[in-house]
Amino acid sequence: MLYLAAEHFVRAPQWLWYVLFYFFFAGIAGGSYAIATMLRLSGDVRDESAARIGFYVSFVATVVCPILLTADLGVSWPRFWHMLIDVTPGDSAVNFKYWSPMSVGAWALLVFGFFAFVSAAEAWLSDRRGRPLVPPLLNRVFNVVGAVLGIFIASYTGVLLSVSNQPVWSDTWSLGGLFLASGLGGATALIALLMRYRPDAAFSLGRLHQAAGYFAALEVALIIVFFVTVGAAGTLPRLLPWLALWAIAVAGVAAGLVGARGHMRVMTAGGSGALARVRLDTVVVSLLVLVGVLALRAAVIFSAQ
Repeated sequence: MLYLAAEHFVRAPQWLWYVLFYFFFAGIAGGSYAIATMLRLSGDVRDESAARIGFYVSFVATVVCPILLTADLGVSWPRFWHMLIDVTPGDSAVNFKYWSPMSVGAWALLVFGFFAFVSAAEAWLSDRRGRPLVPPLLNRVFNVVGAVLGIFIASYTGVLLSVSNQPVWSDTWSLGGLFLASGLGGATALIALLMRYRPDAAFSLGRLHQAAGYFAALEVALIIVFFVTVGAAGTLPRLLPWLALWAIAVAGVAAGLVGARGHMRVMTAGGSGALARVRLDTVVVSLLVLVGVLALRAAVIFSAQ
């Protein structure tokens, strides 16, 4: 017990809203790109419209991330650039430290941003032309590489907390997987929500709800692992003041499970007409899931400070 106390003797980072929303948008950015890639790889051309929504969402969320990170650091853009490039006179070089989670994360975000931009630009130009701009095979290979980076970005923030020396965060190995499952669920919900403005994408709604159910089930399992491992480390009392946030997070996960089950019933019954449009229940479920994704990150971040 004394060993654990010494291990956690470290000043809290005092992260607040900038980091919270950075973690949120990082999960959405990486998750949306991965979901869009899976839709494109489905082989059904009717999934292409929803895939393009995912690429648009991924790019916008990726642009927001460095803005929030810079605001939290309280530094100017030139100084933020120093995280990537060493501008020391006579020693200018790429500033990449493989042993530093912050350096790896900054570079991963930069490289992923390139993939998100190219895919969003390709989707926009293809929309304007009314047909794909890039040969399908080349496009899919590019998307698979980007999706791997997206999965890293979506899980990286949780891993970053786990390798810290803070109580709660360092007491569990589940945060990387938990943030990934949560980010994928949130991305699925946001893409489904935005289908209201792109009716031709509603064909993919059933796939999205089915995927959301799998992500929610994985999230439930990892939340249980989180509480068990934190309890075993003796830091469970730190979670008690944030139980309201955890309740909201669990409600969001439950909404994803209920939405998936409802749409699976419709699909099993052959009611394809009900899937031809984005219904009100999809809007409600999507909003609950997104609020739950934000609440989950808030509960994790604030419990260690």
